[in-house]
Amino acid sequence: MPATTEFTVKSILKQHKSKVTITWLMVVLENMLMVLLPLFVGFTIDSLLNGELTDLFLLAALLVLLIVVSVVRRIYDTRVYGAIRVEVGVSVDNQMCHHRISTRNARLDMSRELVDFLENDIPPLLTAVIQLIASIIILAVFHIKLGISAVIAGMVMLIVYARFHGYFIRLNRSLNNRMEHQVTVLSHVPFRSVRRHLERIKRREIMISDVEAVVYGLIFLVLFSFVIINLSITTLISDPTAGHIFSIVTYSLEFVEAAVLLPITLQTLSRLTEISQRLNKKAPTPTTELQQENSQ
Repeated sequence: MPATTEFTVKSILKQHKSKVTITWLMVVLENMLMVLLPLFVGFTIDSLLNGELTDLFLLAALLVLLIVVSVVRRIYDTRVYGAIRVEVGVSVDNQMCHHRISTRNARLDMSRELVDFLENDIPPLLTAVIQLIASIIILAVFHIKLGISAVIAGMVMLIVYARFHGYFIRLNRSLNNRMEHQVTVLSHVPFRSVRRHLERIKRREIMISDVEAVVYGLIFLVLFSFVIINLSITTLISDPTAGHIFSIVTYSLEFVEAAVLLPITLQTLSRLTEISQRLNKKAPTPTTELQQENSQ
């Protein structure tokens, strides 16, 4: 990765397009297989009630294929993203060579979060998107109102998060400002100032956690209301089988599980947005850095 490259998730993807594409294709395949599980379980339940075993064998084959794909993906991911972390870390350190060691240390750690996002957050995000789309389609097949309620719940959830996006960025900026001065604090000031530094970090982390708790509480309220509404809508289906009811309940719960992943990923994106701005910022003069440190 060239030393002048912008340090963003997008730029890292562009530099390592082929490697990351392979990992994402395996993630998509893995999640398509996972999405099919409840449907095949529903088929198997109805088949077993009729004394047939064909669908049971198909379900077993699907599970074996899912395990193989999952294991291969994780083995490949570790090696690919490990190499990307090394390249990004070297490039960040080269570009930050004019900063103080405290700032360089903090930003080197922050740069790893960009790659961590690709490895640890994108697969669950793809899982969530695939599950959301599949759940909406399959629920709509059972009854159109089931699909409509899912779409409405998803839109309300995104509106709730959008209201807090800017606040998350400001809180993460404040926390990162403090972390950039940690090495300097530990090296040059007495214990009393170290304690004050750690207390300031704690206050920022508590503020972020409190906002997350409020956001998740509102989102869970929306999603649990969605589940209750969908359960009531099942009464509108004429002569549902046990397999149908199982599938509706399972896909409604999978929608909730997938929807919860979205605000978690969006919150991470808020943090990475601030980190990218920080990594791509020009080096300030020593006087400016000292003024910034004293203002924290």
